[in-house]
Amino acid sequence: MTPRRWDESQFTARPSKHGSRPRTKIRPEHAEAERAMVVGVDRGRYTLLADEDGPDERHVTAMKARELGRHRVVCGDRVDVVGDTSGEPGTLARIVRIAERTTVLRRTADDTDPFERIIVANADQLVIVTALADPEPRPRMIDRCVVAAYDAGMSVLLCLTKSDLADASALREVYGPVGVDVVVTRRDDDGGITPIDEVRARLAGRTSVFVGHSGVGKSTLVNALVPEARRAVGHVNAVTGRGRQTSTSAVALRLPAYPPAAPGEQAGPRGWVIDTPGVRSFGLAHVDPDRVLAAFDDLAPVAERCPRGCTHLEDAPDCALDEWVAEAADDAEHERRAARVVSARRLLSSRA
Repeated sequence: MTPRRWDESQFTARPSKHGSRPRTKIRPEHAEAERAMVVGVDRGRYTLLADEDGPDERHVTAMKARELGRHRVVCGDRVDVVGDTSGEPGTLARIVRIAERTTVLRRTADDTDPFERIIVANADQLVIVTALADPEPRPRMIDRCVVAAYDAGMSVLLCLTKSDLADASALREVYGPVGVDVVVTRRDDDGGITPIDEVRARLAGRTSVFVGHSGVGKSTLVNALVPEARRAVGHVNAVTGRGRQTSTSAVALRLPAYPPAAPGEQAGPRGWVIDTPGVRSFGLAHVDPDRVLAAFDDLAPVAERCPRGCTHLEDAPDCALDEWVAEAADDAEHERRAARVVSARRLLSSRA
């Protein structure tokens, strides 16, 4: 019997019980989508700022579209949004795309956790808020935050609070050699922050993310910078020395222009502050040591001469950093190079 030959014109199979509509992987282009900035995240709902600095600037409430899958949307993200973007009460739009991020600040739960957690996106400066006393400073925590910032390609500002309770010179000496800018503040008699203008000058025109463990005065500082923020302020337990976490979600707050406009002159640039919940740990499982050394302009080219897989730590065999120190032309240069290597290795050891 000659086998029957079939073609598409003779296909008479019954449609599937799940429907006859053909499946496709083609997604809608959403050409009409509007670009917005994520300024708040709260339990699956996102607060967006659309038409930033434009005539139609407004806040839009949105949810994440199904096609984004497991891609996480975080504070600072620039996203494309469709649907009802009027910002009227009761409306809900959809986030359909996340724009390419310039920087991503990450952490892991601990140094063995393979899962990275994105804290914020598109920030260019990490502000580490640390109290000089009540609670006591935690240098290892500061080191870990510096490493995470350098890994993300961000600059670092160390803000030391409560200088009326302890001296800041020791921490200044530790973090100055690794390129960390330091500003020292205290509470004044009126309950404000002094010198607040020094902090404003370092934040103007930048997107800065504030990180610090509970009780260091982070929310107090944010309220001084952005009075309308009204971030909740906690207290420090006198027995444990630990603060109560008051910030429960990340939020982006726009800073006033600095310096303010003088008569006949234009005001200075504005900036953004992203306040984050207090953290108790900062895992660095995701950090590559070579990316940390990239923040050291003088050490990064030297590290390229190291053997493959070199940890660059003090016990690393044939580490080129040791040879670089030994090659110094005189005692003063030798001391300078040795100090730089010691500082870099202290940061790297927090990763190791």
